[in-house]
Amino acid sequence: MNKLSLITAVVASLLSFAIGTAHSAEVASANDTARFLAGMPPSADSPLARLTQDRSWQQHAKSMDKAFAEIDRRQVSRIQAWVTANLSSPKPVMFYMFSGPDFLYADAFFPRATTYVLSGLEPPGPNPDLLHTQQGSILSTLSGLQHSMQSLLAYSFFITHKMKNDLQTRGTLPLLYVFLARSGKQIRDVSPVNIDSQGELQTESDPKVKSTARGVKIVFADAEGREKTLYYFNTDLGNSGVKNSGFLTFCDKLGDGDSLVKSASYLMHRDGFSTVRNFLLSKSAVILQDDSGIPLRNFDGNRWELTPFGNYLTPDPVFANEPVYQPNMHEFFRKAQAKPINFSFGYRWRPGESNLLLAVRRASAETKWTPPPPETSSSRGTRTKRAPPCSSLAFWQSRKGCT
Repeated sequence: MNKLSLITAVVASLLSFAIGTAHSAEVASANDTARFLAGMPPSADSPLARLTQDRSWQQHAKSMDKAFAEIDRRQVSRIQAWVTANLSSPKPVMFYMFSGPDFLYADAFFPRATTYVLSGLEPPGPNPDLLHTQQGSILSTLSGLQHSMQSLLAYSFFITHKMKNDLQTRGTLPLLYVFLARSGKQIRDVSPVNIDSQGELQTESDPKVKSTARGVKIVFADAEGREKTLYYFNTDLGNSGVKNSGFLTFCDKLGDGDSLVKSASYLMHRDGFSTVRNFLLSKSAVILQDDSGIPLRNFDGNRWELTPFGNYLTPDPVFANEPVYQPNMHEFFRKAQAKPINFSFGYRWRPGESNLLLAVRRASAETKWTPPPPETSSSRGTRTKRAPPCSSLAFWQSRKGCT
């Protein structure tokens, strides 16, 4: 090799190394990552912009455009009209227990909330790092997102056992990103968090904190530029789970809020979920739910004004062997002449089959909630052995052997 060829080879090698190093040092913002995953173009100067030239991403973008245009026409725009007509004084805090990553419906029903608290059994997972992911893995991620969202976009709810399989490794964060981006939000900051036993919010990097409520905090701005906060926590809402997690104590410190319950596997019909049920009844100014939420018998008429919408039918056949049908609910919907709704809500997703209960707390009702005392080592030692509490995961895996 002559001297000129050697110099050329060295320069080429150095240039290749410099380009590779530059690419490895690139960092995409959370907002650009969310837009890319949602099939929306990131900012022009984003390092993700070059990946949008790939034909597979462009096909993904077309699929997402079509899916979200359809759900906006069929669901979101109709829900927004219903909200305008029926929810006049929303609270700044919104609770959505058993939600999974369903920010889409949280935002549709409570667009004026400034703090959203979502919870589920699925972990938030790591922050997506698309710049350091092989192309095949990116394509797999995009395909997986579409698969994970399929039931929510088609039926209005996540299918729990499928969501567990889809999100165990990837986590809920990519789905939260997609719903935020497609709802017109700008993500400003994302950070891992957890809650200690006293209900205090901590950074997950703190090794001293032991927590059974780990999650993510997302600060974002809506279309009008108002800054808001979304919390998603991976936590067990069964009585034994919330007793020591501090999760409900954290929620209590946020003050009274509005609550959404949808497709919740009828868990709050069970004694094993009485704590979270009582929390919602104590801390909610408004509870908006389908029949899978809090049973009608638990609403005190002196504390709540109830308005039914849609049609109350027998529960979905998946729950045919569960004691969740409510004859008093059927009679209430009939006597109150429930008003029709033109969107799907909950397990009964077919047109004309959905039911919706709007519960508004009366002004004279007290709002105090008392958390249950945490277990002590002595109380754990003297307890009689019982079946484990049911959770949405346990329900779908096996509806036997839990309380």
